[in-house]
Amino acid sequence: MTLLDAVVVGSGPNGLAAAVTLARAGLGVRVLEAQPTAGGGARTLPVPELADDLVFDLCSAVHPMAWASPFFRAFDLGAHGVELVAPEIAYAQPLGGGRAGLAFRDLDRTADGLGPDGDAWRDLIAPLADSWREVTALALGDKRTVRGMLEGVRGGPASSAWGAASAVRPGLRFGAALLEQGGPRWDRRFLTEEAKALLTGVAAHAITPLPSYAGAGTALLLAALAHADGGWAVPVGGSQAVTDALVRDLEAHGGTIETGRAVEDWHDLPPARAVLFDTTPRAVLSIMGDRISVPRRAALRRFRYGNAAAKVDFVLSEPVPWTVPDVGRASTVHVGGTRAEMVIAEDAVANGTHPDRPMVLLSDPGVADPGRVRGNRRPLWTYAHVPAGSTQDLTEAVTRQIERFAPGFRDVVVGSRCIPASHMELHNANYPGGDISSGAASIWQMFARPTPAPDPYQLAEGVYLCSASTPPGPGVHGMGGWHAARRALLREFDIRHVLGLAPA
Repeated sequence: MTLLDAVVVGSGPNGLAAAVTLARAGLGVRVLEAQPTAGGGARTLPVPELADDLVFDLCSAVHPMAWASPFFRAFDLGAHGVELVAPEIAYAQPLGGGRAGLAFRDLDRTADGLGPDGDAWRDLIAPLADSWREVTALALGDKRTVRGMLEGVRGGPASSAWGAASAVRPGLRFGAALLEQGGPRWDRRFLTEEAKALLTGVAAHAITPLPSYAGAGTALLLAALAHADGGWAVPVGGSQAVTDALVRDLEAHGGTIETGRAVEDWHDLPPARAVLFDTTPRAVLSIMGDRISVPRRAALRRFRYGNAAAKVDFVLSEPVPWTVPDVGRASTVHVGGTRAEMVIAEDAVANGTHPDRPMVLLSDPGVADPGRVRGNRRPLWTYAHVPAGSTQDLTEAVTRQIERFAPGFRDVVVGSRCIPASHMELHNANYPGGDISSGAASIWQMFARPTPAPDPYQLAEGVYLCSASTPPGPGVHGMGGWHAARRALLREFDIRHVLGLAPA
């Protein structure tokens, strides 16, 4: 049997980023994917039981990091035929009494809408939005090396003293904001419920009790990107467009991908000099067994998985009838009510119970991409936070929560289906128990995932982990794959210089 240079197990954004990087270095690369289609958390699929002519994003739907991450900036999705569109309002937070917080692409407009909290919003977010390249590079770094932490600052790979110096001030600002918003002082900055809830809704993406440093880091990065160049972008046609661009580039450089190819044991792997796993640590341990050292196996077993999301897809006959019409101009809506209500909901999930009013993330792709609407039918994407392994159908709970801020929502629902948290891993094995972050989003695990080892990617000679269970963590950014692939190029193939990622 022919010896391959590299095999990548799993075809999520990180696995494909790794495969593209290796293939562009001239290596023979094969990607193995257990599902019938490639993409992992970035897939867009028909749901025949709901509608014959609509498609639904299986997991991620809105992608601020698909344009902002150093990997995708180098790859240049636009040059690969992917159109990213961002609505004028990046995200919204409906409240009772006809009120809502609105995050416009224009930061000043956002601040003006927050009244007495406008200056406080500018003071917190504007410096981060102005330095989004540095902030993103730091947030999406390898959490181990200076070069890896500064990749993508302004001029590309940040190996110079200038690169490090240029990131110092944004890094200090981000750190100060993180300490403020992640700790007991988080309630001191804002006076209005609109401003408090607007930032808290973004922090809730981390599925963690609030306040928390992991939630604060998530909120500050994503809020900054909402006001930066690309906003909270939606790929035209759905998340699959990003995956398809990566697959095309892989194949153009000689790589191959096999779908429907499960790997359950190392004997299922074709012979290769390097194997990169876009999987959970649990899967690597199951597949590779004693080929990984005893200390490393013990460390990987201590990796903690987090709480979960249940997905509810809807088909609507018309847009959601929000009480505040401007909420309907946002592709993303955080449906959780006030800051206090969201804190209660996330605490309940952390304590293993289902909140009466769950935290719901909602995306109406037709707002930014009208082509997703067919006649009088439109897809609506929602997640509700639940305890890990939940078997509950959340359709009614999500419907009630939306109805609070959009009376008459039930009347526009044509059809719905729920994927309980316990079933999420049937669609993506990297979501055990419905953990869409592939690991608990604690501040420790944001830095020390999957273990505190100096190299978080190499597990054994020729064996690497490159999934969201490695730094920098969850999101469609490709950085885990990029970091791991470049280590493999150096250590397994002695390749120090790699072709650029943009199309020729």
